[in-house]
Amino acid sequence: MPDEILAIATGYMAAKQLFSASRAGLFAALAEGPATAAELAGRTGLPERSARVLADAMNSLGLLERQDGRYRNAPAAERHLAGGQDVDLRPFLAFLEDISYPHWLGYHDSMTTAEPVPLDLGGGRMDTFMTGVMTYNALHARALAACYDFTRHRRLLDYGGLSGAFLIEALRAAPGLSGAFVTTFPHVGKSLAEAGMEGRAAVVEGDVPAGPVPGGFDLVLLEHVVHRYTPADNRAILRRAREAATPDARLLVLDFFLDDEPRQRALDALHAGEYLVIDGTTVYPLAEVREWVGEAGWRPVELLALPGCPRVLVAEAR
Repeated sequence: MPDEILAIATGYMAAKQLFSASRAGLFAALAEGPATAAELAGRTGLPERSARVLADAMNSLGLLERQDGRYRNAPAAERHLAGGQDVDLRPFLAFLEDISYPHWLGYHDSMTTAEPVPLDLGGGRMDTFMTGVMTYNALHARALAACYDFTRHRRLLDYGGLSGAFLIEALRAAPGLSGAFVTTFPHVGKSLAEAGMEGRAAVVEGDVPAGPVPGGFDLVLLEHVVHRYTPADNRAILRRAREAATPDARLLVLDFFLDDEPRQRALDALHAGEYLVIDGTTVYPLAEVREWVGEAGWRPVELLALPGCPRVLVAEAR
């Protein structure tokens, strides 16, 4: 049967309707309580026909529940799309619609040349890009803190990461933990200060593969680092991470990976295309990353799968 083919081929319809529902404030409107299509139209300013189309689409995708003609947010939408207490993914959806989706219109050219589509970050697009990416990273950081026990460690080094959210979430989860962040991004220090963590975390600005790295850490985190660098740079980063670690240290490598399972995990494979078309970076095979980790003096021991997020290769110093 062609069900899987059609579900994939019409996937852009689902994505565009999700983007429109978020932009129109459909989920936020339902945070006020269940509503009919007519009531949704009144709350959002949409024509009633449009409100019904979007509400039915979101219901079909499991983001809205419907009973007796009234819609309400499903748990995931209430938590992440309606302004709830969890990570608000609406800025990430804006990034996907305004930055990522237009790039995918030129995806076949990227496939035939293995080169990214030129990235226009003029005007307000840079703010949309950074806010969206940092929102997605915040989701990953929250998921990692929920799945990994940071209380077993004393000092954490976030080496070369993109977002201060990982260190912030780890420090919140483990009151006895302190940390440092080696980065080229000045926004990291600001995010740590805004979270009230400057007394527990230091920021070292410098070149990641070759700049200074402090030592004495019993946990080193490489979050969204591997895909941004060449194989040679990654080998150097992993060696320097080992030099910064104590003899009993652990390493967490969080990223998307291609694997050798009979069926590749979809999220990683899709991000391989996203990274190529956006900026030309690489989602590497897990087997290759394991090899680099071993060569650098680490012993891989576990692979954590975070729901809806990258996976985490866990290794121990040897």
